[in-house]
Amino acid sequence: MPSHTPTTGRSPRILIVRLSAIGDIVHGMPVACALRERFPDAMLAWAVEEWGATLLRGHQALDELITLPRGWLKSPRTVWQLRRRLHAMKFDVAIEAQGLSKSAILAWLSGARCRIGFSGYWGREMSRWLNNHLVEITVEHVIDRNLQLLRPLGIESPAVRFQVPEHPPDRVSAQEIIHRAGLEEGFAMINSGAGWPSKLWPVERYAAVTSYLGGKRGLPTLVVWGNQKEHTAAEQIAAGSHGHAQPAPPTTLMELAALARRARLFIGSDTGPLHLAAAVGTPCVGLYGPWPARRHGPYGPQNVAVQKMSFEGSTRARRHASPELMEAISVEMVCEACEKILNSSTQLFSPGVYAGR
Repeated sequence: MPSHTPTTGRSPRILIVRLSAIGDIVHGMPVACALRERFPDAMLAWAVEEWGATLLRGHQALDELITLPRGWLKSPRTVWQLRRRLHAMKFDVAIEAQGLSKSAILAWLSGARCRIGFSGYWGREMSRWLNNHLVEITVEHVIDRNLQLLRPLGIESPAVRFQVPEHPPDRVSAQEIIHRAGLEEGFAMINSGAGWPSKLWPVERYAAVTSYLGGKRGLPTLVVWGNQKEHTAAEQIAAGSHGHAQPAPPTTLMELAALARRARLFIGSDTGPLHLAAAVGTPCVGLYGPWPARRHGPYGPQNVAVQKMSFEGSTRARRHASPELMEAISVEMVCEACEKILNSSTQLFSPGVYAGR
């Protein structure tokens, strides 16, 4: 550990700070797994906001989940109560894997004497001043960047494991959905939604892909969704699929993960469901426009990222980027990516594990 980490003669007490969002929490899971492997007797906790906590409940690498209410930083009383709780846990190290003021403040509130964070470009806002052990990042992909934060703790190039929990009720629910939809012989999944309009691919093109998979491969598609707008899009995809796709019923995030574990293929843009599907070992086709796939593509050799046009600019500029970035991706390109995955005759990976670089 860094020289200024408290040495107490006991196993280290480590806090991971990655507050949101869904895809980013998935990208942080390998940090928890690598820490548990290196320090099997450590007390390991994760601080996360309420919406993302669903993904981490029951994670076998974690001893404790510290769940924060929405808008916690705006409430002095909540901040004070949180500080008292964190100090009582006597953390030695806080790993701030978000690179923002909000997450760096939480790491500071923990009382950990060693607060590890990003230097340079990835250490944004006030994080470089609040963290006291800054790591220079030399890799591109977000998962590899997160893992480089562990170098001061003596962890170098660990195998990437996600170990996304699967709880029995979610497993049963997924199996029932598959049975009711008549998909026991195999199916693809599509998530057409995205948090940003600039990440959306046209609904009619998704429908064309489902027609291709059904007609050419005999592979039906289940279209998952998370809100009413996405449900409408799922119905439109099914209507244009020539009978080869159907909307899923409402699902929780963990039911979606359980469904993805049982799918042969997952297709979607750069969103949480895509990265969750990749984390549970489902081969994915990721569609990329405003963010570069080399940084944010679905992780692992079993996946294919499709990107035709690139874009440089701030996060705000990417959020409002032209739809032509996604529209440059043709149906043929996506179908070709699907074929590449479906034609693979070898098992390239163990579910949830990627050891390559």
